[in-house]
Amino acid sequence: MLLSLVLHTYSMRYVLPAAVMMGTAPTYVLAWGAWRLLSAVLPARFYREVDDRLYTIYQSMVLFFFENYTGVQVIIYGDLPKNKENVIYLSNHQCTVDWIIADMLAIRQNALGHVRYVLKDGLKWLPLYGWYFSQHGGVYVKRSAKFNEKEMREKLRAQMKAETPMYLVIFPEGTRYNPEIPKVIADSQSFAEKEGLAVLKHVLTPRVKATHVAIDTMKGYLDAVYDVTVAYEGTVDHKGQRKLAPSMTEFLCKECPRVHIFIDRIELKDIPEEQMYMRRWLHERFEIKDKLLIEFYDAKDSKRRNKFPGKSVHSKLSLKKTLPSLLFLGGLTASMLLTESGRKLYVKTWIYGTLIGCLWVSIKP
Repeated sequence: MLLSLVLHTYSMRYVLPAAVMMGTAPTYVLAWGAWRLLSAVLPARFYREVDDRLYTIYQSMVLFFFENYTGVQVIIYGDLPKNKENVIYLSNHQCTVDWIIADMLAIRQNALGHVRYVLKDGLKWLPLYGWYFSQHGGVYVKRSAKFNEKEMREKLRAQMKAETPMYLVIFPEGTRYNPEIPKVIADSQSFAEKEGLAVLKHVLTPRVKATHVAIDTMKGYLDAVYDVTVAYEGTVDHKGQRKLAPSMTEFLCKECPRVHIFIDRIELKDIPEEQMYMRRWLHERFEIKDKLLIEFYDAKDSKRRNKFPGKSVHSKLSLKKTLPSLLFLGGLTASMLLTESGRKLYVKTWIYGTLIGCLWVSIKP
């Protein structure tokens, strides 16, 4: 019985982080909503500057749990500039933690508030978050024939007009690489073979539409493209077969000891403009990712496994970057919940904020 209790307690280590991250959402939305109303008559650029600062506070709190709380070692390879830039961030996609990896890199460049995502359309219905991500500059897109190029271009042009700093995260695979769903992997490989493209083992065949629209629309606004390859240590079984990458819950339960991140900074001049040529270029970039991941997971020399080639840096995030945000948002939320009127406002924010958000995203992307 004691062993069962210990195991149960161990598995519940994600409860505190989840409760704080979700629990502070109404507080954050109220603060953002107040600023949104106050800034209604101000230039869009002024609104964006404060919105980015607010977003930095919330995401810094999130990173407290995903880095400081878990104690995960973040190993960085390649070229990560120290200074913030306007970039498109292209990455392989394996799990929900991939979204956090972009934050991990951005905070090291003091660009955390600038992170915006290209998200699949269904995520816009998330309570509170779905609406806010759109307001923060995120772009919701549908797949394949339903992809609305005009809508995406208009959203990005509006961001540029407001001089919004851009750290736009795109996962070109369109869905997660999941070893437990071999049909998706097989279909992706069959498509590549049919199109005369290299068949990839550890990543899916990338889709070019969102990447092309983003680069083509913002080519005069961007400084570079970051090509990012992520590998989670501990995702190979005893037979050497790749396992499913950790979920957010598993990551918060400290089941991933190290995350390896390879960054290749690419100049815009090195990227072809025509979609058909960009498609080939993007596939070649994913061939490079595949080779890196083959080296990481499948290298014959065991000493070369569980790491990418080249020099690496163990990058530890200081508590000064994250703890103040946790204390600030946690303190505000606790203060609200201590009074009856505060608790009513808190509940109403969850309910009405969700309803207004769903209504808003159903009318306006």
